Amino acid sequence: MSESVALALSWSGGKDSALALRSLRDEHGVEPHALITTVTSSYDRVSMHGVRRSLLEHQADALGLPLVEVPIPPRCTNTVYEQRWMDAFGSESLEGVEEVAFGDLFLEDVRRYREVLLAREGKRGLFPLWGRDTTRLAHEFVTAGFRAVLVCVDPKQLYGSFAGREYDERLLAELPADVDPCGERGEFHTFVYAGPGFSEPIACRVGDLVEREGFVFSDLEVS
Repeated sequence: MSESVALALSWSGGKDSALALRSLRDEHGVEPHALITTVTSSYDRVSMHGVRRSLLEHQADALGLPLVEVPIPPRCTNTVYEQRWMDAFGSESLEGVEEVAFGDLFLEDVRRYREVLLAREGKRGLFPLWGRDTTRLAHEFVTAGFRAVLVCVDPKQLYGSFAGREYDERLLAELPADVDPCGERGEFHTFVYAGPGFSEPIACRVGDLVEREGFVFSDLEVS
């Protein structure tokens, strides 16, 4: 990656996105032009994670980066999803962007899918965390001073009671052995509310636990 290449960061609001941003800034000396987040428009929430748009906007403000939202409908087809992503590159904040960085860790099929999708628009994918040991990375996240909470749990892979819990050393110690500590296989998703790169913590509180479409969500609220 060249420092002269314009780059955006795919941003879910979770810990892997935050670690990818830290890697870009601290290890590569690169500042993303913008964050790109897929939002389910009918729910007004971050897709899959279920986080309110208002909290997403607070994150972008605290990180000092423009936010480009990619609106998709509920139960979105791949065709619509891919077209919406391609349409997003027409936004002013993504003008001239040649690469998009992702926080993916080891799923080869996911990486290939992203690379093929970007190639349609002549873009490249960048994966600053790729291949890192996920146990070590999880502990690095905590010791670096990041703060996060589990906002979505797949109860087929992890107890739903983990939703709403702080992502800390105690939680890592209590995860079942077959659950990836970074949740890379979709076991859980997080929302980062403080840490390196944030101008200030995001004031939020854990609300109700909600079961929807086979997942358990912790409804974070702005406090």
